Parts: sequence; C-alpha cells; structure tokens
Amino acid sequence: MPKTQYYTATSIDGYIADEHNSLDWLFETGDGRDDENGEQPFATFFADVGAFAMGATTYEWVFAHEKLGDQPQKWREYYGDVPSWVFTHRQLPPLPGSTVHFVQGDVRPVHAAMTEAASGRNIWIVGGGELAGAFADAGLLDEVILGVAPVTLGAGAPVLPRRLTSSRLTLTTLERRGPFAYLTYSVAPPH
Repeated sequence: MPKTQYYTATSIDGYIADEHNSLDWLFETGDGRDDENGEQPFATFFADVGAFAMGATTYEWVFAHEKLGDQPQKWREYYGDVPSWVFTHRQLPPLPGSTVHFVQGDVRPVHAAMTEAASGRNIWIVGGGELAGAFADAGLLDEVILGVAPVTLGAGAPVLPRRLTSSRLTLTTLERRGPFAYLTYSVAPPH
C-alpha cells in the first residue's frame, strides 16, 4: 500500500533548517546520502516515490543553492520526471521543462492529485515542517522518517511545529547509517 511520508534530516535538537532557512549544516555532516557500507538511504527511499510536495521556503532554498535559474536541468538530474507540487502564497520562479506545480490552500485536493500522479507509488512530503504538519492535521500523513544528524542548531525551522502525541506516533524502525540515526514513526490519523 502506498504511503505519504515526511522524510527529512533533522538536528539532534529538532531543526530541519537553521535560523537563516539554510541546510548548509547538513552538508557539513556528510548529508547522510552514503552510509558506512556505501549504501545511499536517500536513493533507496526516492526509488519508491511517485510524487512529492514541498513548501515555498524549501523550494526557494533549493532554487538558490543549486542555482536552478542558470541550470534548470539540475532539477531533472535530482528528481527525474517525478511530478512535484510547491505550496506557496507568492510568485516563485518556474523551472522550465520540469513537472513542478505551484499550488496553495488545502492539502487534501492536492494530495488527491498527487496520489493519482504517483500511480501506486509513495508520496514524499519534503518539508518544511509546517507543510508536513498540514498533511498530518488532515489525516494524510502515514510516516515520519527522520535522519537525525550529529549536530545541534539552537534555533531554526522545527521538524514538525505542532503537537503530535504518542497516541498518534509509533516507532517502527531505528537504524544507524554512518553518523545518522534513522527513526521511522507510523502516524495515526487525528481522533
């Protein structure tokens, strides 16, 4: 059964981006893409993804960090033809030749469109945490997968800025991959 999954890296103190909305801290830790056995956790995860969504701040950071305005083909190199949705309330730069859809509002109709586009594969909620929380609030988030990096940030964008109690979260797997601890939680719908 396909799942809607929030897969993200986080600092030990629970931030997915620093106070400047940067992910540079992640690349300083080796980014978790290869573990000690040479396996690539992200590539393995992404192989099962049929659609994904991200928030405007995440999109803007990727756009600027990867210089996609000058090199839009990088998006396809990273994500292939997997369709994506960016939730935003403002005008963002488009990516020519990509499958990026700019949307706003309720996550439910977008989730329905993503499910159809995913054709039986998983849906990845890239982030940020507020977007993942909106999917959880709507009962549309099945799993949270956290790659916990060996770093503390002290401030920044929280991994999930809302209260989800243990009645909704169940730890299903715990793995060590290089310097990262991977925690997977199943998410029950709201009561």
